[in-house]
Amino acid sequence: MSQIVFWEKPALDREQSYSRNFTPLVNQLPLSSCEISVIVPVRNEAENIEATLLALTNQVELDGSPLDKKRYEIIVLANNCSDDSAQIARQFAKSQPDLILHVVEMTIARDRAHIGWVRKILMDEACRRLKLIGRELGVIASTDGDTQVAPTWIAATLAEFETGADAVGGRIITEPSQRKELDNATRLYFLRTVGYLYLIFQLEGYLDPYICDPNPRHHQHYGASLAVTAQMYAKVGGLPPIPSSEDVALYDALIRNDACFRHSQTVQVLTSARVMGRAKAGLADRLAQLKVMGEKHESFLVESATLIEARFRIRRHLRYLWRRKQQGISISNQIIAILSKFLGIDANLLLEIIMRSPTFGILVEQIAQEQAKNQELAHIWAKVTIQQAISELRIKVNRISKFNYSSLKQQEYKYLVSLNSLKHIKPILILPEPF
Repeated sequence: MSQIVFWEKPALDREQSYSRNFTPLVNQLPLSSCEISVIVPVRNEAENIEATLLALTNQVELDGSPLDKKRYEIIVLANNCSDDSAQIARQFAKSQPDLILHVVEMTIARDRAHIGWVRKILMDEACRRLKLIGRELGVIASTDGDTQVAPTWIAATLAEFETGADAVGGRIITEPSQRKELDNATRLYFLRTVGYLYLIFQLEGYLDPYICDPNPRHHQHYGASLAVTAQMYAKVGGLPPIPSSEDVALYDALIRNDACFRHSQTVQVLTSARVMGRAKAGLADRLAQLKVMGEKHESFLVESATLIEARFRIRRHLRYLWRRKQQGISISNQIIAILSKFLGIDANLLLEIIMRSPTFGILVEQIAQEQAKNQELAHIWAKVTIQQAISELRIKVNRISKFNYSSLKQQEYKYLVSLNSLKHIKPILILPEPF
């Protein structure tokens, strides 16, 4: 049997890692009334930055009344710009004396001149500033220099935290006029991608619901609208400074720590749909990839609805067993044996993972690491066209949404018996393949 090594950084090291070797960007102290620090990474956004800042200026409460500007601050970091982005931001700050806007200009060494490092610098600074005024539950809110937040973006974000969220992902909508400029094939592939991911998250919300992230929800947790408390940001070690997909890496860290993450429908932004972007592996790169697929008339192959449904059902059973372990209740060896077959790993190993995982997120991660040792698991399930997957997902979501899940939550064991409905399911990866 394989041996699992559970290793975790000491809490102090992990919580301090976000700010180690860090020089403050802004020397001026934040106001004691500051509840949320908004960060905006910028590189060559002279065409967009004023609209971005104007949207952040004209914020209102959920009832439409003006939002007190003393409740938030904005930090813009213009890095490695060859245009007038920084100058435009500074002029904007002068024109809005009531707005607390800090503009920092910086040239970063080539090996660190990427969005992951820049966003980390900004989020670390926001975290430091909130902690300075004793706001452990103050909010670090990220957006982008090509993005316009909704008028209620700040108010809606804060409202989600007031209900108990540790982090919030906002709904990111592409700019309609730019979306129309995409060629037909690219636009179609993009809309199918959005629809596919959205339906997956809806299905998850029914089959393996998170208490703090119920339906209706969406599928996005990206830098254009991503917020987290200073306390939770420090707890997970901050944003990983990787060259691309740094926002997803932060989301993964939050899920690993069982953070209460809310995919909020009321928090919304409008972002660029340009094909030539500033960051690697961002929306622009995705659109460029879809454009190439469209030009080649390639089939868009994805995981099937059957596979996705089975994954969520199995994960819910695992969550149920992990919660029983947390409550000191015994776990059925028979159920462990059944689940181990679905996951393609040894039953004793699965039991050890369940017993030793301090969070459910780590449990899932440990299973995924064990499954990665068996490369055949990734090839058991055939891919299907995205059109077929969307059609079947829609049917499943519509059917399952009509069930009375409130009673199932009260009688989880009855739900667990539904393992029998999966008896013909082939071994399945606990985490989806990169999409």
